[in-house]
Amino acid sequence: MDIRTKRVYDPADPNDGVRVLVDRVWPRGLRKEAVGADLWLKDVAPSTSLRTWFGHDPAKWEAFKARYFAELADQAGAVAQLLDAAANGTVTLLYSARDTEHNQAVALKEYLLLRAAGPAGH
Repeated sequence: MDIRTKRVYDPADPNDGVRVLVDRVWPRGLRKEAVGADLWLKDVAPSTSLRTWFGHDPAKWEAFKARYFAELADQAGAVAQLLDAAANGTVTLLYSARDTEHNQAVALKEYLLLRAAGPAGH
């Protein structure tokens, strides 16, 4: 299973596979063509309240992931859609955050890999 993360402001690459925007709001300053997303899955983005609380503070990273994973548990359809796409090829999760290590795409990738691992991964 090949799941990647990439800033939406970085150029698209043929190796990105299926490009999925996982932000709740459209990336500032970018047109649809520039984003090059095959899919925009707002349902897998963290809630506005969670995103505001987190504020990309690395000290809150583990707590953010726990809360975000709980939100993702209620988005079974969208999560299944991503897992299906990843089972059939490369999926690149696009995000707009400046922090490349502490953002929802990185957390979502971890969640998807845990789900793909099966019951032991929950």
